[in-house]
Amino acid sequence: MTTRRQVLKKSILLTAAGLFSTTKLVGSAHAADAKSSELAPPPDLFDSQALDIDFWVKPRTIDLIRPASNERSKLLYWKDGEIIDSAYQELCHILRDVNGKQSAAIDPKLFETLWATQAYVARFGMTKPLEILSGYRTPDSNRRLIEQGVPAARKSLHMDGKAADIRIPHLHEEVLGSLITSFREGGVGFYYRASANGGWIHTDTGLQRSWKG
Repeated sequence: MTTRRQVLKKSILLTAAGLFSTTKLVGSAHAADAKSSELAPPPDLFDSQALDIDFWVKPRTIDLIRPASNERSKLLYWKDGEIIDSAYQELCHILRDVNGKQSAAIDPKLFETLWATQAYVARFGMTKPLEILSGYRTPDSNRRLIEQGVPAARKSLHMDGKAADIRIPHLHEEVLGSLITSFREGGVGFYYRASANGGWIHTDTGLQRSWKG
């Protein structure tokens, strides 16, 4: 007999194949509700606590794309328990403040969360690069976002190199955010948007908490 969890996982595989990808609903007042009701899964769909030790000790390659600068990097950045410094420096560059044109040291724990998220969903056939919408921010850049009405905290962890706003193509924000929450490594913000690309997830290495914005 097929279990509820098997049915849910089958739905995710179909999503990866593009069969359930979000369709832009032009002129529809209920676009956001339609998207949520079609794709939002129960919060227990992905649970990283079920991972075995082999997942965490294998070499780590991360595939990132930065739409704002049209850059992409696929790097082996961790092996045999150590970060590869040259790869780490390149990753910090990818997560730089594109507007402020300044980079900073990024918390290695943040890269661990980004890698683990990507490696986990790859098990279900989702191998698209992880999109970095925002990484490090200078105080000036963070202030400008607030002035423009963009969701940004005055003491944002982005300014400490401890946060990133991300998405994975064709993966619903609820699924992505719930997975990251299950890693129990920091804060997770769910930002739902009725657009062709959907919303995004904020992940950081601060206190464990979650919110919707």
